[in-house]
Parts: sequence; structure tokens; C-alpha cells
Amino acid sequence: MRSALFTTQQWFALAAAFAGLALFVMIWRWGGTVEDSLAYFNTARYLRGEVPFSELRAPFPYRLLAPASAAGLAAIVGDTRQSFALVNWLYMSGAAVLLALTMQRVGAGRKAALIAGLLLILSVPTFWYAPYLLSDPAAICMRALFVLAVLSGQPWLAALAGLLATAVREENILLLVWLLAMRRIAVPQGLAALALAGTWILAVRWYLLPGLPSYVWAPSIGSVIAALHDVRSLASIAAGVGVVLPLALLGMRRAAPALQPLKSLLLLMALPPLYAALCVRVDGRAVWSLYPMLIPFAAAYVAGRLRR
Repeated sequence: MRSALFTTQQWFALAAAFAGLALFVMIWRWGGTVEDSLAYFNTARYLRGEVPFSELRAPFPYRLLAPASAAGLAAIVGDTRQSFALVNWLYMSGAAVLLALTMQRVGAGRKAALIAGLLLILSVPTFWYAPYLLSDPAAICMRALFVLAVLSGQPWLAALAGLLATAVREENILLLVWLLAMRRIAVPQGLAALALAGTWILAVRWYLLPGLPSYVWAPSIGSVIAALHDVRSLASIAAGVGVVLPLALLGMRRAAPALQPLKSLLLLMALPPLYAALCVRVDGRAVWSLYPMLIPFAAAYVAGRLRR
């Protein structure tokens, strides 16, 4: 009888296959810079000493981990643009493996594990946004690590993932809030992780990158009306919703008990993009960022249908 688990050799082969497929999906738009991706790119270039501080534009430099990863790799590769694109490819490949691992850890089987990785890689947002020099691939990877840790019952790994995710984007501190509120970690350790995350956010803003022009994202009816008339933005959101969200909603109806914690986590992590939609232009990345919480439901549903 064939095992429901991948062997170590099969995991290496699967990781290589995911990486190769992600490269094929991303290569067509490799290293592009549009809109806020230029701000992240300039942050990496600033860390490399290639542009002055005056080129930085808040709040994007505060999201330091992805540009810092690119700048670190550029010290070896020698080209900041190529390094940033390469880092994003590694993050997306890693996220696919982590989602596959998640499905195996909850006992969903090898088919669900394979489907989970494919749903992430073969999505419109991955094709459209992952090759750009953005922080989203890093955020998705860290959220996928957090989900794996939570569903595997490893609170320390979840805390570490939450800290790393916060270093990528500040709203990911909500992961640690959820971890503590849901009693998935002991209170002293959870409070310590939250304090570390808060200290990092303050240190970046007031010590590592002080003096950037202030910014305010305030809700505005004008922003909402403008967004409703932005056909390109609406099309991007529709593409992000695409296949994953409908499948996830179907999967939630009869989700296994092991996946139930993701429902409250999903609701909490949907708040930042919903708030952003009231303040600034949003696109399909708002939905893409929720894929680590949606894909386990979608993969379990598809795998279950294929078994019938």
C-alpha cells in the first residue's frame, strides 16, 4: 500500500519541481519595477550604498527584511535588481514547499500537498506580482511558515515566523496577536514575542531609518469611489480571487478539525487589506497575501473531490 507521506527524497524532488515551475512562471516579468516596487528596490539600493537617503519613500523602507535580503545577496551576485528578483523566487518556492508540508502535517495526504503548492505557484498574482521587486513574496513565505508552525503545534516556530513576518511588513504583528489571543503560546512567551516585534518596528522607524517624511493612511470616501472606478485594480482583485477563494470557501464548509484555527486567523489578517482599501488604491495583492490561510482549505477540498 502506498504511503500517504512523501519520503525525504521525494520532498527534495518536489521542492526542485516547485522551484523550476515558479521560475517558469516568474521569468516573463523578471525584475520589473512599477509603482511601489520601485520604492522597495530603492530601499535595497540604499542599503547597498547605491542611492542617497533622499530617494527613500515611506512607508516602504520600514518593511526592511525583503530589501535587506536582496541587498545581502547582491553582495555575492553583484546586481541588486537581479538579486531582488532571485530572492523573491526563493521566497515563492519556499512558500509552496511550506504549504505542501502543512497539508502533509494535517494528514491531508500527498495529493493535497501537491495541490497546495501548485495553487500558489500557478496563480495569476504569482505570475503578475512575484517577479516584481516587492515585499509580498517574503510576507507570503513567512505567513506560510506561521501556518505550518501553528497547525503542527510548534509555538516557538510560530513566534519566530511571526517575528520574521513583522520584519517584512508591519501588519504581520497581528500574527503574534492572534497566537497569544488564541492561547497557542504561553502568555509570557507570547508577550515577549510581541514586545520584540514592537521594538523592531520602533527601531526601524526611529533608529535605523529616522527622518523619513511622515505619512498617514486615513479612510476616505473619495478613495473608495476612485477604487470602484479603477477597472485595472478591480480586474487585479478579481484575478486574485480567481480559483483559490471559491475553492477555499467550499473547503471551509467541511474542513477537517485540524484546519479550523485558520478561519479566525484569516478573518484577522483580512483586516489590514480591508482598511487599506478605504485609504489607498489596492489590487490583487490584497487577496494574494491571504493565500497561506486560504490554500489549505482549497487544497483539501480539491484533493477530497479527486478521491471520489
